Amino acid sequence: MRTIAKFEKVSFEQFKKDWIETFGRSDDLEEIYNSIKLPKRATIGSAGYDFYSPLEFKLEPKETIKIPTGIRARIEESWVLMCFPRSGLGFKFRLQLNNTVGVIDSDYYFSDNEGHILIKLTNDSNECKTVSINEGAGIVQGIFVQYGLTEDDDVTSIRNGGFGSTTTK
Repeated sequence: MRTIAKFEKVSFEQFKKDWIETFGRSDDLEEIYNSIKLPKRATIGSAGYDFYSPLEFKLEPKETIKIPTGIRARIEESWVLMCFPRSGLGFKFRLQLNNTVGVIDSDYYFSDNEGHILIKLTNDSNECKTVSINEGAGIVQGIFVQYGLTEDDDVTSIRNGGFGSTTTK
């Protein structure tokens, strides 16, 4: 296997900004930041790197939460990190990523928000099941995938923002 990426924490300042923007409070924020775990694979045969929740939360059916993970990924060019719900959470509770699949491009690392990976989840249960997640539990899995370019690719644009910053106007 070839090494093509490295997970890191965003700065405390970036994490604090995104946390307060999301939750409107900053109680115990240094403790939360210090307890953030970098994504890891569960077994040597796992393709996915588990992202862990920095907080405990419950989601009733149809409820949504946006989670600042405190994580960024430095990824080699021609690779992308694709994020999916952890299999068990999707299967048991229909826990879904709001954008269906999170696509983290290699240049996102250099964006204005330090490439901070935010996860937005919805409990899409049609069986009235409540999802309870403990702090430190795996919530999504990220898989690195290589991609190619077309012969006539002529893109010269450079990213300077976070989510939605590469949309053609």
